[in-house]
Amino acid sequence: MTVQTPETHREQSDPGRARLLVVVAVPAEAQAVLRGLPGGAEEPALPGGGLYRSLGAAVDVLAAGVGPAAAAAGASAALAARPYALVVSAGIAGGFAPHAPVGATVLADAIVAADLGAETPEGFADVTELGFGTVRHTPPPAVLALAAQALASGAPGDPVLGPVLTVSTVTGTAERAAALAARHPGAAAEAMEGFGVAEAAARHGLPALELRTVSNPVGPRDRAAWRIGEALAALERAFAALPVPALIELTEEAGRG
Repeated sequence: MTVQTPETHREQSDPGRARLLVVVAVPAEAQAVLRGLPGGAEEPALPGGGLYRSLGAAVDVLAAGVGPAAAAAGASAALAARPYALVVSAGIAGGFAPHAPVGATVLADAIVAADLGAETPEGFADVTELGFGTVRHTPPPAVLALAAQALASGAPGDPVLGPVLTVSTVTGTAERAAALAARHPGAAAEAMEGFGVAEAAARHGLPALELRTVSNPVGPRDRAAWRIGEALAALERAFAALPVPALIELTEEAGRG
């Protein structure tokens, strides 16, 4: 990734040009996304920092920090500062085997807060069941379908579509993995930021997608088995394949309709 200052490339960077905001947790994920986009990047000013603007695509990439609170706060700051049409939560994740094996690319058909709620004598109750709000955001079907078509490699099941679960504590046991899979049928992946990003987008009246590449299975923690480099390379390939202008145009058409 080539990072330029705003002064060096001010003539190439229209402050209103970026229409897609990609929110990741850490700089390594931001760099993978930017490597998949044409051109280098510059760093526009943003409270808290961590924002990169692609010089060759209408995309801003924000490394907002780990967890739903940091993701929501960072995304809200970016959305308040600049106009966007669509927000994407992206990065690497754990995958629910065998649905989403290591190396898979996952698109969320639902962005779910998996552990936001209360333990009751009858078991876990989410905040929707408790009457306090929502635990699910659904990406626009047409935008999701366009992204899935672009990411299809010809291999069966690629990309994987299914709920992506947002958790504040990463799963580390087979028992918890089984409980989450039972509570959320078809769950494809587990990460820590998607619901926070989707909440921020919703508060600004914008749709959100979530795209994850799988570095490890959800379950017992085995750091030696993680394939972070492979997942970051898959993330780069995914963003190289995404039709950014078409996604933005489709989102804006839906908004006008």
